[in-house]
Amino acid sequence: MASWNSAFLLWFKNLRNIFQYRMQEVQLGSHTIRSHGAAIARAHMHDWLILLLLVDMMDDLRYPLKSNTVPVWAVPMYAIVLPMLIFLIVYIRRKDVYGLHHAVLGLLFSVLLTAVITDSIKNAVGRPRPDFFWRCFPDGKDAYDKWGNVICHGDISVIKEGHKSFPSGHTSWSFAGLGFLSLYLSGKIKVFDRRGHVAKLCIVFLPLLVASLVGISRVDDYWHHWQDVFAGGLLGLVVSTFCYLQFFPPPYDANGWVTYAYFRVLEESTANTTITANAGNLQNAVAAEIQIANQQQWDENGFMGMQLARDSSSRMEDIESGKS
Repeated sequence: MASWNSAFLLWFKNLRNIFQYRMQEVQLGSHTIRSHGAAIARAHMHDWLILLLLVDMMDDLRYPLKSNTVPVWAVPMYAIVLPMLIFLIVYIRRKDVYGLHHAVLGLLFSVLLTAVITDSIKNAVGRPRPDFFWRCFPDGKDAYDKWGNVICHGDISVIKEGHKSFPSGHTSWSFAGLGFLSLYLSGKIKVFDRRGHVAKLCIVFLPLLVASLVGISRVDDYWHHWQDVFAGGLLGLVVSTFCYLQFFPPPYDANGWVTYAYFRVLEESTANTTITANAGNLQNAVAAEIQIANQQQWDENGFMGMQLARDSSSRMEDIESGKS
C-alpha cells in the first residue's frame, strides 16, 4: 500500500511538470508580432538605428580616392600669412605695436594649439576616411583571412593616413586662423557699436565663409565625413576665441578695438606723468620756500644794517656837538 502511494505521488509530480511545461509553451507562443511586435520595436528602436548607422558607415567607406581641392600647403597661407598681412596693414595705419605683437602672438597660439589638439584626437580615434576602401584595396578587390580579418594590400602610408578622419585638420586650422581674424576685424571696425551698420558684418563673416567652404570641400573630396568637418570647425572656433580673449577685450566691449596692454601702458604713462608733475610742483614749492627764506634773511640783515648806520650817525652828531 505504501509503495502504491509512492508511485502515485511520483506519477502526479511528473504530470504536473508536464502541464507546467505545456503552459509555458502556450504563454511564449502567445507573444506574437501582432500583439507584442510594436512594443519590442519601441524598446529596441535605438539598437536598430545604430545597426542602420553601422551599415551606412560601411557604405561611407567606399567613396573613390580623390586629390585635395585645397592642398595642404595652402592652409598656412590663408590661415596664418593672410591674417598677418592684415595685422601689418592695421599697424601701418594706427602705429600700435602692442596690437601688432599681440595679434600675431594670439594667431600663432590659436593655430598651433588647434593643430596639436587635432592631431592628438586623430591618432586617438583613428576613424577611417570615406575613401578608406580604395586606400586598403587599390584594385577594388577586398581580401580577408580565414578568421574574417581585413587584409589591406595598399600603400602603408596611404592606409595609415586613411585612419585620420576625425576631426578635419583642414577645417580646424581654417577656423582657428580665419576665426581669429574675424574676431580681430570685428573689434577693429567696431561691429557692435550699436549703430546698425550691417555692412560691417559682411566683412566679419567673410573669413568664416572661406573657412566653411574649405570644410565643405573636405566632404566633397571624400576625405572626411560631415561630422569630422563639424567637429573641426567647432574646435577651431573655440580655441581661437580663447586665444583672442587672452590679448583683446570682447568685440562687443566699448574698448574692444585695442589690446589690454594698451590700457596698461596708458595707465602707467598717466601715473608717471602725475608723479613727475607732483615732483615738479614739490621742487617749485621748495624753491619758493627757499627764496622766501632768503628774502626774509636779507630783509632782517638789511634792517640791522640800517639800524647800525642810524646809531653810528647819531653818535657822530653827539660828538660833534660836544666839540663845538
